[in-house]
Amino acid sequence: MDRDAATQPPQTVYQLAPEQIAGPYFRNPKLLRRNISEGAEGLPLILRLTIVDAMTGEPVNGALVDIWHCNARGAYSGWSRINPDIEVDADAIGSIPRTDDDTYLRGSQFCDHRGRVRFTTIYPGFYAGRALHIHVAVRIVAGNEYLEERNVAWVGQLYFPEVVSRAVLNAKAYRGRCSRPLDNHEDTYYAEMAGKNSTLTVWPISRDCDEDGYFGHLTIGIDTFAVSSQIKPEDFDKYTV
Repeated sequence: MDRDAATQPPQTVYQLAPEQIAGPYFRNPKLLRRNISEGAEGLPLILRLTIVDAMTGEPVNGALVDIWHCNARGAYSGWSRINPDIEVDADAIGSIPRTDDDTYLRGSQFCDHRGRVRFTTIYPGFYAGRALHIHVAVRIVAGNEYLEERNVAWVGQLYFPEVVSRAVLNAKAYRGRCSRPLDNHEDTYYAEMAGKNSTLTVWPISRDCDEDGYFGHLTIGIDTFAVSSQIKPEDFDKYTV
C-alpha cells in the first residue's frame, strides 16, 4: 500500500438525497439573493445548505440552489390569496392559478467552493395537510449562466425537528390558525420518501430567547449528472415572473 495514500483521511461518501415533488407553488422569479424574507413576519431562520456529490463526497462548487416556502400563516408568494387552512388536492406545477405577483420567501444562491449556500429567511409556517417544510431545487450550471441554464439535477423538500416547530408555532406570528400542521410522520411525502435524511439540524441563535430565531443546516448529496423529472426546462418558461 502506498504510504501517502494510507495516511489520507477516508473520503466521505454521502447518501443520495431523496427527490420529492416540486409542488403546485413553484415559480421561477429569477431572484439571485441571500435575504429572501422581504419583511415577512415570523421568527428569523438562517438556513445553510451544503451540496455535495453523493458519489464522491466532493462539494459541488457553483451549483445554483433555489428555495421557496410559505410564510408564518401558510401562504406562498404568488398564491397569497389561497386559504392555507383549506387543504388543496393538487401536487403538480401550475395546478393552482396564481393570485398575485408577490415574491417573498423565494430566492437563489450559487454554492461557494465548499458547496455551501446561506439564506436569511423566516421559519416557515404550515398549510393544511402538510408538515412544515421548505422546497429546494439544485441546478448544475456552467459559468454562472443563471438565466440560460434551466436543467435541474435535484428537487427536494426539507423538514424540521418537531420539538422546535412546536415552540415556533406558539409564537405570535404563527398562532390563531383554523387547522393544525401534520407531524412529520403523518406527512405522506416525509413518510414515504424523505425521513431523517431530509430533516434539518436546527438550533437557536440565542441561548436566552428563542424569539431571536434559529440556525438550520443540512448536507444534501446529489447526482450531479442527473436530470430531475420534477422540474422540467419548459417549467421555467411557463412559470417565470
